[in-house]
Amino acid sequence: MSLVSTDWVEKNNKNLKIIDCSWHMPNVYRNGYNEYLQSHIENSIFFDLDKNSNLNTDLPHMLVNNNEWEKIVSNMGINNKDEIVVYDNSDVLSSCRCWYNFIYFGHDSKLIHVLDGGLKKWNSEGKKVTSKIPEIKLTKYSARELKNLVKNKSQINDNITKQEFKVVDARSKERFEGKVKEPRQGLRSGSIPKSTCVPFKELINEDHTFKDKKEILKIFKNALGQEITTNIVFSCGSGVTASVLALAYSLINNKYMPTIYDGSWAEYGKK
Repeated sequence: MSLVSTDWVEKNNKNLKIIDCSWHMPNVYRNGYNEYLQSHIENSIFFDLDKNSNLNTDLPHMLVNNNEWEKIVSNMGINNKDEIVVYDNSDVLSSCRCWYNFIYFGHDSKLIHVLDGGLKKWNSEGKKVTSKIPEIKLTKYSARELKNLVKNKSQINDNITKQEFKVVDARSKERFEGKVKEPRQGLRSGSIPKSTCVPFKELINEDHTFKDKKEILKIFKNALGQEITTNIVFSCGSGVTASVLALAYSLINNKYMPTIYDGSWAEYGKK
């Protein structure tokens, strides 16, 4: 149950830890935290995707270490057995990256969900929002990295020859094919050799909900062939929309654990 509905969250709000992980591309000039302060789902806590990433690298949104993650989650007042719902109000569905982070650090994957349609759908249905910030009681969260769920540049390069897993890029076809400039400075255009492109927006409806499983299955089969394997690694610009594909893929393959090339094109495409 990677995805949960707005009605389900409304009904179960008091029994959940709800996280607002709204993050926006720099070129849209929006601030997720400022928007959260103005309006959010009742009892939700804000997760800052930039601040809660590795700040000791020039690469965006890289995973922190185990100890740092424990501090981050403990300061959010979350326990290991808490059921969590993440949502966003972002065109790039940033909630999926937070979902991936929790799974990577060992939170029970059955207890971490993404709100289908996010705040956009919630608001369109007239459900309750607030500007009240919830009181947080600090916890002592314990993390356990699942290091097989992340790939580095060396593994990606080795795989170009070995082809032990398939790399799927979530960026637009124009960016993947090198027909347009990258939005981040210092990056060349193009894509990882022998990778495949499935633009994440192809999997999302206009109201920010995911397409149904039949459509998602068709899209992946068209890109990858008939076999729905577990040997898939997702990439994108900075590790955010790769997580959208990972969640979508988990809907059609319940044995799949989300696996991301964390550096993505921000690392691989450096000039």
